[in-house]
Amino acid sequence: MHRDWARAVKGIKEPEMVVPVTIHAAFDKASAYFKIKMHKIPVDPITRKVDLKKVRRAINANTIMVAGSAINFPDGCMDDIVSLGKLASAHNIGLHVDCCLGSFIMPFLEEAGFPVDPFDFRVKGVTAISCDTHKYGFAPKGTSVIMYRSAELRRYQYFVMTDWNGGVYASPTLAGSRPGSVLAGTWAAMQYMGHDGYLASCKSIVSTARAIADAIRTDPLLSSHLYILGNPPASVVAFSSRDNKLNILEVGDVMAKKGWHLNALSAPAGLHIACTRLTVPNVEQFIADLKDAVEMAKTSPNGTGTMVTIYGLGSSNAAGPGLVGRLAEAFVDTLYKA
Repeated sequence: MHRDWARAVKGIKEPEMVVPVTIHAAFDKASAYFKIKMHKIPVDPITRKVDLKKVRRAINANTIMVAGSAINFPDGCMDDIVSLGKLASAHNIGLHVDCCLGSFIMPFLEEAGFPVDPFDFRVKGVTAISCDTHKYGFAPKGTSVIMYRSAELRRYQYFVMTDWNGGVYASPTLAGSRPGSVLAGTWAAMQYMGHDGYLASCKSIVSTARAIADAIRTDPLLSSHLYILGNPPASVVAFSSRDNKLNILEVGDVMAKKGWHLNALSAPAGLHIACTRLTVPNVEQFIADLKDAVEMAKTSPNGTGTMVTIYGLGSSNAAGPGLVGRLAEAFVDTLYKA
């Protein structure tokens, strides 16, 4: 939408966007598909919020939009959407808020008793917000939502062809048609949960995430070896090791053997857990298992687990990322085999 809007309104033919380095990889995918030059901006190593000064310097005459996360996938932190909105307004460009992971958690934080800075259309300058219904909305996979500040902006998303031999063709998205079954499933999930259900879900999930973060910050063993990345406001908690004496990926491999399959992160190397309703009754077990994993990784590292092997390879030398990329392609190839 922002590309077509900028082309029609501002005459921009070589579009660029400015995004945090922590933005979802789907933005890289869109950049490749739609030929939009991407400027990736580093985040503050302490707050994990995008560096606003560097965002400002990256904006130029071809910039069509900036983006921020609420929350981001790697460490579950939130960018300063209010300040990004001011930048977008000052330069007359779009601001997309990626709330896909935050989905049905972020909008309920305030009502659930967890203060959070504004990130939605209350913020001047926000032009679009994405939200995944299939995550904390508990809807079927294959459904998501994008919201625009106005119907006028939304129309730049459409494709319309009036002189086709087959008649007038109009499509709102890249997909020419979508299955009604997943839409019906989404409607059913939202009707079942309702406002009160989503509010209760937010309270329990965020309380669980904060219990894990508090344990990592205060437990003598965990706090001496691990630290939390930023100050995550919602459901995701990311952590890394304080020094090279503990390989955080080794911790991840031990946790996998205990049934906890955490996401591996890079820059810095770390792990994250995205808490769900299944995590809520098992939070004490998670903390206990994390203590055991830290102790085992510290005293008797194995060095042969999946995380250490794959993610360690990616950062071991210049050829590493290419090798990991080929492994990823080989995995995708298997999805096309009968």
